[in-house]
Amino acid sequence: MSAAVDYEAFRAEVRTFAETHCPPEIRAVVAAYRKLSRKVWYPWQRILFERGWGAPGWPRQYGGTGWDLKQRHIFDEVMAECDCPPQYHHGLRHIGPVILEYGSEEQKQRFLPGILSGEEWWCQGYSEPGAGSDLASLRTAARREGDEYVVEGQKTWTSHAHESDWMYTLVRTSKEAKKQQGISLLLIPLNAPGISIRPIRTIDGWHHVNEVFLDDVRVPVANRVGEEGGGWTYGKFLLERERLGGANVAPALRNLERTRELLAHELGGERHRLQHRALEAVPR
Repeated sequence: MSAAVDYEAFRAEVRTFAETHCPPEIRAVVAAYRKLSRKVWYPWQRILFERGWGAPGWPRQYGGTGWDLKQRHIFDEVMAECDCPPQYHHGLRHIGPVILEYGSEEQKQRFLPGILSGEEWWCQGYSEPGAGSDLASLRTAARREGDEYVVEGQKTWTSHAHESDWMYTLVRTSKEAKKQQGISLLLIPLNAPGISIRPIRTIDGWHHVNEVFLDDVRVPVANRVGEEGGGWTYGKFLLERERLGGANVAPALRNLERTRELLAHELGGERHRLQHRALEAVPR
C-alpha cells in the first residue's frame, strides 16, 4: 500500500481540509494554549468522523482510515501546524483498541460507534489512593450477584470524569490468587446510581482531574471486557497504547515554534524600546 501512496498529495489534502473545516474558534483555543474540553473536542471529532477520518489508527472494518504509519504521521503533523486539536485519546487510543482486541462482538457494536463519532466520552478508572504506581494493589471491589457486579470503592486522578459518559475501570474480583490475577476490566456508565464525582483542583486552576466514588454500583456482567480475572492483561495492553501518545511529537514541535515566535516578538519589542529610550536621551 505504501508504495502506491502519493504522500505529498495526501499532505496537501489534509492541509486543505484542516484550513477549511477546523472552525476558527477551535483553532483559537489551541493557539492560545487554553484548556481543551469536550466542548472543543466533540465538534472537531464529529467533523473528522463525517470526513471518514475519525479513527486514523483503527482498521477500516470498524470505521478506521486504514492509513499506513507515514500517513498517520503526516496527519498529526499537519493538524498541529494548523492549530487543530489532537483527537481525544481515552476512547480512540485507549479503550477503543482494547475493545477491538479483546471485546465481544456485542461490545464492539455497542461502544465503538459512539467513540468514533465522539458522541460518548470516556475516562480511565485505574489509580486509587494507595494504588497508583503499584496499580496491582487496587482495592475497588466488584462482587458478582447473578448477571451483575456490585462495585464498591474509589478512583482518583481521573481525568475528564466530570464530562464523561463512561469509565473503563479496573476492579478486584478475587483476593484468592496473585493480586494481578484477581483484577477485571469493567465498562461503567457514570450516570449509574451510586456514583459521585468530586473535582481535584490543581495548581493551574483548571478542572481536569477528579475523585470518583462508587457506592454499591451495579454493572452488568455483559460490560466486563474479556475473562474475569484477565483485567491485568487488558490494562497493560491499554497502557502500552497510552504510552504511544508521546510518540506524536507534532503538537510539541508546534508549541516550540510558537515559543520561538513569541520570544522573537518580545525581544524585538524590547530592542525597539531600548533604542527609543536611547534616542530620547540624546541632547537636542
